[in-house]
Amino acid sequence: MLTDAVAFAGHQIHVCRYREAGTLLRWLGRDLTGQVVLDVAGGDGYWAARARRRGARAVSLDLARHKMLRGRRLANAPALVEGDALRLPFADASVDKVMSVCAVEHFDDGPAALREMARVLKPGGDLVMSADCLSRRGEWPHLFDAHRRRYHVQRTYTHETLRALLDGCGLDVLEHRYQFRSRAAERTYLTLSAHGGRIGFNAAAPLIPLVALSDRRHPNTRGSIVLLRARRR
Repeated sequence: MLTDAVAFAGHQIHVCRYREAGTLLRWLGRDLTGQVVLDVAGGDGYWAARARRRGARAVSLDLARHKMLRGRRLANAPALVEGDALRLPFADASVDKVMSVCAVEHFDDGPAALREMARVLKPGGDLVMSADCLSRRGEWPHLFDAHRRRYHVQRTYTHETLRALLDGCGLDVLEHRYQFRSRAAERTYLTLSAHGGRIGFNAAAPLIPLVALSDRRHPNTRGSIVLLRARRR
């Protein structure tokens, strides 16, 4: 379908989303048969649709109705719910797994959104998420300010700050991973976000293997994006 082709180009032909969301989906598991998977701030539902292809009863929640209207035309469209991440319209312990792809940094109250994600998770359920870290943002304040304004970034996170927040919500962090770990990779990421936007990120997609190789050669302690998997106690 044309809609799926356009969505693929928008979501996966991208210098970071292919690796980022691909890792989160891998952490969710290959067989999600019968499990309720909620994607918080899922936009058009593209990544939730990937979970549905694995058998999940997938739900994508977002406030952007125009994105959801596009998402309805996806071949494996998930259930699309218009709602606020700070007040999830789901009962306590009603969801098997929660996913959120680089969304929490945009929320006016990120910790409140994390509490909501924890609230709806069943005991033993997993949260897989990513967030802006931009660990060297102080080296290029003009680039970070442009990135922050362009994408309405309210707060950045490290695996340590997320661990502390999630521990207070009753979740234990199982693993984390940084992407764009080197100084050069971080500057490239910020430059693309500040000046290139979606067009720049997509044009830079051929750099994926180089960034992946660079990440393997640098410590898993800092980077532009932090990915994390946690489990509800």
